Amino acid sequence: MLRRFYDPKLAQASYLLGCTRTGEALVVDPSRDIDPYLQAADAEGLKVAHVTETHIHADFVSGARELAHRAGARLYLSEAGGDGWRYGYAAESGAIGLHDASRFEVGRVELQVLHVPGHTPEHLTLLVTDTATASEPMGAFTGDFIFVGDVGRPDLLERAARVRGTMQESARQLFRSLQQFRTRPDYLQIWPGHGAGSACGKSLGAVPQTTLGYEKRFNWAFGITDESEFVRAVLAGQPEPPRYFAEMKRINQSGPRLLGGLRRPARLPVPTLARILDEGGIVVDTRQAPEFVLGAVPGTISIPVNRSFTTWAGSLLPYDRDLYLIIDDRSGQTVDELVRDLAGIGLDRLAGYFGTETVEVWRTSKGHLQTIPTLTLAQVSTQLRTDGVTVLDVRQEGEWKSGHLPGSLNVPVGSLEERVQEIPRDCPVIVHCQTGARAAIGASLLRARGIADVRYFPGGLAEWRAAGMPEKTSP
Repeated sequence: MLRRFYDPKLAQASYLLGCTRTGEALVVDPSRDIDPYLQAADAEGLKVAHVTETHIHADFVSGARELAHRAGARLYLSEAGGDGWRYGYAAESGAIGLHDASRFEVGRVELQVLHVPGHTPEHLTLLVTDTATASEPMGAFTGDFIFVGDVGRPDLLERAARVRGTMQESARQLFRSLQQFRTRPDYLQIWPGHGAGSACGKSLGAVPQTTLGYEKRFNWAFGITDESEFVRAVLAGQPEPPRYFAEMKRINQSGPRLLGGLRRPARLPVPTLARILDEGGIVVDTRQAPEFVLGAVPGTISIPVNRSFTTWAGSLLPYDRDLYLIIDDRSGQTVDELVRDLAGIGLDRLAGYFGTETVEVWRTSKGHLQTIPTLTLAQVSTQLRTDGVTVLDVRQEGEWKSGHLPGSLNVPVGSLEERVQEIPRDCPVIVHCQTGARAAIGASLLRARGIADVRYFPGGLAEWRAAGMPEKTSP
């Protein structure tokens, strides 16, 4: 049996492969919340006896170590990348090293290992053969090597993990890996590690699986047969990687700490919030932006719960400090879901949370809430003509260069915490992005860091352009 698990917030896929003849199961690329794999295996009468992953992940914390430890399973980890790309916890976990042409069995199912460097130096693909009925592979777990309609980006080591000078060579390795893999039969099923929305590629499809023959016909990467042309194409137009990717690489290579399961933190009484903030504690308000700007507890940071929650949490929150949340549980938010989301990207120091009543209790007891004025297009246009106003564009640099409000300062929201000293404190600051989501987060950060006169333009560049207002571009 084969079952796919999918996390839509991370656009990440993992797999449970079972042999019903022997009752053994393998989990490939597990996320950190391991209970679903154990429950699914148990429901099928299987035992998780094997755990592996295709490579050292950059976009989420792997659950391979935790799952192998909890289930008492054999752990298989790549040793194909050479020095510098070995798992630091492999020896203490008793992991079995995998190289090109390695083989292992899950009951009557055989896994054959292919080393396919390019996305990362140690990347593996696993060919699956059901030896009870066939002598050739039926499919492949390709991880971040081949996706539906795309291939894994080879620039993450340099752009996210800061391994300088690796993009070009990684792209060449990826090209050669694809050329070798394309010789396999067209009927080979492809089970990729990500779907649409992942930052591990630039044009991933939303279909859960594909075949090699289909990809050779319609995947742009297979349509290029010249290596130099491929290198240019695969490196062009890649999205800016989330800032937390480098931290994920470090955690996954050295070994995620064992949690023993995800635990719900304590719900704290509202009076303790003042003490936490006075001591410099980090408190995240997870309500939606319109609610936050109309009234929030001073000193809190806005990261609303939506599909981008983990991206901004990983980019803005520290990994070495306790964190606290304000959750509006009337909106359907659950603390268990947020614990899982945060732990999935390594933010597992959630020390407590505050519930629905927090903001209103604070208003009643303190007599005030923090508000951030919301500006219309006409107000922004008028204020731009006023001396001493800073317009802060918190989009990525590439977005800003392609078009921005005249005279605007560009500091991407992911960099705002470390560059907050660049923001003037002696004049009003108007914060905007493309459509408002990032601007609300940026405005909350500025207020939490002591900048008093912060204003929020939710319409952003999209509304500005729609109105035909003038804009600038930069080389």
